[in-house]
Amino acid sequence: MELVKQKSAPSIGTIQAEGITEIYGTFGLQRTNLKVIASFATNIAMKISEEVCQFHRVVPIEENEDGSVMLAMADPLDMVALQIIRTIIKKEITTVWADLDDIEFAIGSIFSDKNAFEDTLQDLVEVEDELDEEEEIDEDSIDILRTQATDAPAVVFVNSLLVQAIQERASDIHIEPQENDLRIRLRIDGMLREFPPANRRLQSGVIARIKILADLDIAERRVPQDGRVKFKVMGRSIDVRCSTIPGIYGEKIVMRILDQGSISLNIDDLGFEEDKLIQLKEKSRATTGMILVTGPTGSGKTTTLYSILNYVNSPQLNIITVEDPVEYRLAGINQVQARPGVGLTFASALRSILRQDPDIVMVGEIRDLETAEIAVKAALTGHLVLSTLHTNNSVATIIRLLNMGIDKYLIVSSVSVIVAQRLVRRVCSNCREPIEPSSDIKLFMNRHGVDLTKHTYYKGKGCKQCSGSGYWGRFGIHEILFMSSTIKELIIADASELDIRKAAVAAGTLSIFDEGMLRARRGLTTLDEIIRVA
Repeated sequence: MELVKQKSAPSIGTIQAEGITEIYGTFGLQRTNLKVIASFATNIAMKISEEVCQFHRVVPIEENEDGSVMLAMADPLDMVALQIIRTIIKKEITTVWADLDDIEFAIGSIFSDKNAFEDTLQDLVEVEDELDEEEEIDEDSIDILRTQATDAPAVVFVNSLLVQAIQERASDIHIEPQENDLRIRLRIDGMLREFPPANRRLQSGVIARIKILADLDIAERRVPQDGRVKFKVMGRSIDVRCSTIPGIYGEKIVMRILDQGSISLNIDDLGFEEDKLIQLKEKSRATTGMILVTGPTGSGKTTTLYSILNYVNSPQLNIITVEDPVEYRLAGINQVQARPGVGLTFASALRSILRQDPDIVMVGEIRDLETAEIAVKAALTGHLVLSTLHTNNSVATIIRLLNMGIDKYLIVSSVSVIVAQRLVRRVCSNCREPIEPSSDIKLFMNRHGVDLTKHTYYKGKGCKQCSGSGYWGRFGIHEILFMSSTIKELIIADASELDIRKAAVAAGTLSIFDEGMLRARRGLTTLDEIIRVA
C-alpha cells in the first residue's frame, strides 16, 4: 500500500516568524535565510569554535570590507553573546537575525568535515573512563583541557557563578557532575540551595578553569586536590578555597568563599547577651588564662576567636596565631599557617611561638594531647591562650580535656571561659508573621518542659528578599561557662558531667537550647531552627 505524504501543519516558529521579524525590525535587524548562502566565514567560525557557536546560537556569515564580521544570531539582542564573540575574534560585529533551524543547519555545514569540539570532548571522556590507575593523561588531552579552560563559555560561567554566589551571600559553591548535567548548589545561611543546572558540555571547561585558577594539576583527576585563589568580585577581594574529589561522572568541586567584607569582626555584633558579653570582654583583657570556643564545624568558632583578637588588638600587644588554614588576614596580628606535611604542626608551631615573646596566642584547634599540654602550660605562664575544640557543649569540653589526659589541676588553673555556640538562621524581617506551632513542635517542646502558650512565635512566609526561604542571615546562640570556684571544686573532686552542669546552671549558665528559645520568643528565629540546631 502506497503511503500518502500529508502536508504538515505550520510550526509555532513559522506562525510567529512574521511577528518576530517585526519586533527585530524595530531595532534595525534583518532576517536572513542561511540555507541559500553558498559559503560562510569558515576561518572565523573555527576561531570561535563549534562549542561557542552552538552554545550562543551564532554563525559568522562573512567578513566585510571594513574588517568587521557579519554574524547571524538566533537572538541578536543577546549582548553577552556579542561581547564574548567580539572578545574572541577581536573584530567589530554587525548582526542579522536567522531562525534557529537555519543556525543549526549552518553550523552543521561549517563543521561537518572538521573534528568538532564536542566530538573531541566526547573522545576525551571515553579515554578518561578507560584510564588505568597507572596510566597518565597524554599531552594532547592536557592541551584540550587548557583550551576549554580559556574558552569564553567556561570563563563566563565561572565568573557569573561567583557573582551570583556573592549576591546570594553564599559561603560555598558546589559543582557536581551528574549523568546528564552539571548540578549547581550554593550554601546560603548554612543550608544548601539548588540552582538551575548547567549544560554537561561545559563540565570539562569549567572544572579545568577552576583548577588552573587554583593552581591545581589539571591532568590529575584520580585523587583529591586542594588549592586557593583570590578574585576581585564587584570591587571586593574574595579569597576562595577550592577542593576537588573524583566522582563517577567527573570531579566534584567545592569552592569555599572567604569574604572578609561580609563578616563583622566586632565582638558586639556576635549576639552575646549583654551581661555575658561584659564578662567575656573582661576575661579577654586578662594577661593569663585560656578561652575555649567549642561547637561543630561551621558554627562560627573562628569568627568568635577573631572577634576577641580584634577587640584586644593594640600596638602594645604581641599577638600570634597558628591556624590551618588561615581564613582571614587580620592587620597587626602575626598569623602562621600550619603545614603538617613539612612538620609544622600545631604543637611544633606553638613551641616556636612561645619563644617569640607573645602576649596572646591563638591555636586554631586543639587536636591532640601534645597541643593541649603546651597550650595549658602557656596559659599558666603569663599568656592568654585562645583555641577551639569540637564538643557539643561547654561542660563536655572539660570532660574532653580530662579524657585527653590533661591533669584536672591544670584545667582548673588555666581554663577561664568556655563558649559553646551554634549558628541559627534569622527570620526574614520582610515577610515575618506570627504562627501557630505545629503539633509535632508542641509535642517536642512538651517533652522538654516548654510551654508555648505564653509567647508568640514567628516564621517567614517567603518573599523576594529571602528568595522564598523565610530566612535572611544568621546569628549565634551561646552557652558560656565561666569557671567559678564551685565548678573548680567539682572538677577536682571528679564530679560527673551532670553534677558540673547543674552547678553551671545554678551559676547562671544558659544552655544553647534555652538561649535559642529566648531568641525565638523575641521573634529573631523560628522554633524549627532551634530544634534543628540546638
